[in-house]
Amino acid sequence: MFIGLPRAPQIAAILVTCLTLSFSGGAVQPAAAQDVASGGHVERSLPDVLEEITPAVVNIAVTSRAPAETNPLFNDPYFRRFFDLPQMPQQRPRMSAGSGVIVDADKGYILTNHHVVDGASEIAVTLKDRRRFTAELVGSDKATDIALLRVDASNLTALRLGDPSRLRVGDSVVAIGNPFGLGQTVTSGIVSALSRSGLNVEGYEDFIQTDASINPGNSGGALVTADGQLVGINTAIIAPAGGNVGIGFAVPIDMASAVMTQLIEHGEVRRGRIGVSIQDLTPDLAEALGIDASFGAVVASVEDGSPAEQAGIQAGDIIVAVDGREISGSADLRNRIGLSPAGSRVEIVYLRDGVRQTVAMTVNGESGPSRASTSAIPDRLAGAEFQDASGNVLVANVAPGSPAAQAGLRTGDVIVAVNRRPVGTVAELTRLLGETRGTIALDLFRGGARLLLVVR
Repeated sequence: MFIGLPRAPQIAAILVTCLTLSFSGGAVQPAAAQDVASGGHVERSLPDVLEEITPAVVNIAVTSRAPAETNPLFNDPYFRRFFDLPQMPQQRPRMSAGSGVIVDADKGYILTNHHVVDGASEIAVTLKDRRRFTAELVGSDKATDIALLRVDASNLTALRLGDPSRLRVGDSVVAIGNPFGLGQTVTSGIVSALSRSGLNVEGYEDFIQTDASINPGNSGGALVTADGQLVGINTAIIAPAGGNVGIGFAVPIDMASAVMTQLIEHGEVRRGRIGVSIQDLTPDLAEALGIDASFGAVVASVEDGSPAEQAGIQAGDIIVAVDGREISGSADLRNRIGLSPAGSRVEIVYLRDGVRQTVAMTVNGESGPSRASTSAIPDRLAGAEFQDASGNVLVANVAPGSPAAQAGLRTGDVIVAVNRRPVGTVAELTRLLGETRGTIALDLFRGGARLLLVVR
């Protein structure tokens, strides 16, 4: 079971649902801020490092409002009128806890997880020295599970940001947070894997996997190297029995920092897009294309009038680098472009017929999701609603008992191909379905697994 580390008012409830971990990650540190983990050459013991960096990790208490549980009879207007019940059900306060990291001591910026503060009516931050402040929510981004808070306080300590791209599997790391609301707790482990994705097909993922113990309440807490550099934001775990089994995930701080910059400037994340539908370059595909490359993203289609088309990108090109940094696959490219501000310039390196070429283009803003007209959907898939989902097509809703439901389609499925022909938009899906008269084979992702759904 994949657990997204949610806030939880009770320990028992957290163990059987999600694990809410709170973290805050980076921004450029002002000269006046007190930064720790300066990266000196003198090796220090772990207790010495922790003594310096733990004041930068905070506990977050969230108050939200939840509808009170009511008897179904209370929904009957005649019953309510007879017993003179109030028209609106009473709401009850709900308390939950998470963690956060101070990343700018002068401005009081704190990074944490979106799911920690989602729906909050009040957010309180408690420092290691027991000072308590009410925090302002600057902005939040569900797709990366990152949120930015601000407190009006002095004498804060901020963590210095590390470079996740320099991490290697086996590096020692430390997770700091507030598990189960017990208070600041430190656990240690190693980097188990890098660039994990596929846990949430709609999100932007490039997780650092670690076996450092992460539990409910750690959400938004810090993942730091042995010398105190902040490299990740603890976010989620896989927990078959509801508790920690040594498989935790953190959002890389470079991704969190990019989100933070946009939240400060715009209060939201304005994602970029270049108008391509992509898929991973596999060894078999590389052999079929006759190229000597192990990683990259194959362009399956290019939208008319998009930045990619204007720059000369064609279907079949293999994108291997963005702004001088190699990409590992389609998820990596999606992250790089999606987190590039709209209007920014990016340099794309790609292979065509084995020849390496470079082009520059301006990133467009991500438009609102478009939905398919129900009249354009075949009767065999009637009852399903589709919408664009960052290079793929999301099944937004499936009516119970409809032909689409009976065919096996489920809400949340992400369609990537029809009869082995890649689709990147609702318009492409509608066109391909309209051209298909026989059996429909839908290549899709469901719950992180890829499967083929045959509709006759």
